[in-house]
Amino acid sequence: MPGIYVHIPFCRSRCIYCGFYSTTLLNLRRRYVEALCNEMLLRKDYVGGTFNTVYIGGGTPSLLAADELATLFHYIYKVYNISPEAEVTMECNPDDVTPDFAEVLTRLPVNRVSMGAQTFSDARLGFLHRRHSAYDVRRTVNLLRRAGIGNISIDLMFGFPGETLEEWTADIREAVTLDVEHISAYSLMYEEGTPLAAMLEDGRIEETDDELSRAMYDTLVTRLTGAGYEHYEISNFAKKGFRSRHNSSYWRQEPYTGIGAAAHSFDLKSRQWNVADIHKYINSTINGMVPFERETLNKETMFNDIVTTALRTSEGIDLGYVEKTLGSTYKKTLLDNAARHIKEGLLTSDGRHLKLTHDGIFISDMVMSDLMIV
Repeated sequence: MPGIYVHIPFCRSRCIYCGFYSTTLLNLRRRYVEALCNEMLLRKDYVGGTFNTVYIGGGTPSLLAADELATLFHYIYKVYNISPEAEVTMECNPDDVTPDFAEVLTRLPVNRVSMGAQTFSDARLGFLHRRHSAYDVRRTVNLLRRAGIGNISIDLMFGFPGETLEEWTADIREAVTLDVEHISAYSLMYEEGTPLAAMLEDGRIEETDDELSRAMYDTLVTRLTGAGYEHYEISNFAKKGFRSRHNSSYWRQEPYTGIGAAAHSFDLKSRQWNVADIHKYINSTINGMVPFERETLNKETMFNDIVTTALRTSEGIDLGYVEKTLGSTYKKTLLDNAARHIKEGLLTSDGRHLKLTHDGIFISDMVMSDLMIV
């Protein structure tokens, strides 16, 4: 079943590591919501059927006012056929979730909240230029529980400059104590064009070495699986029954409609992405035209997409799906490319699926690159 992603690009300030499209032009929020509603009407038939997931991401969706959120959800349910059992996720910044905001959530169809906790060290939060404190995360989880949100996800980061394994272990322990349903954890990335990358290039900070980074990842997996979380994707852990259905649809190559500036869409045959410029997006969409670019997918591109998404999951690549979708030649190519890594213990195959081993996960980018068709 398809999904819907709505991009809310607004942020009060930019974090030094973020490479996603965002803007601090908060005065444009109302016009932007109007443009989103227009795009929904213009593109209501892009992907048909009943939608199983709705994801409001950003940016910072929790910066929208109550009436703006109400309008947004009204249009989503007006334009699209949303399943009564749909997973409806909204990203929230911890310091935005006040008692009043939590009360607003009770009037919306949101049943899952995702928060960027990142770390429980106020010093490291300050380094990232995050607006919230460690206390805000704990307070927000309690507020969301009282508002009836029974599915909470938090994001964590590891590999900060100078961070020790003991400090990272303390972050994991704190996350487990919160008893949230889902945890995503990522190594700090130095995205080109970000202030963080500039600090690295200028020699003001040093990147965590591979040995420590590996120890941090191994500790993450051991601690979270030991606490009852399922390690179902390279960077994602969930209690039983609480996998992210929306993100899982990406990894399974299911179709989705992306609404908003810089949002991406996929209809099984092509990918398209809206302009990453809020002014152009608003002006064009309000005037009846969605500004986007499109790429029609050939079999090689589809093959590479499967490698870089499905291989991230605990199930791995479904070899039968590859053969059915692309043909037996592509299945053979995949297994031929994988043979060396299977021999080296980085991949494993039971004849039905091709999966990364624990050792393979840590160097998954290299393994995926070797499997892809150039």
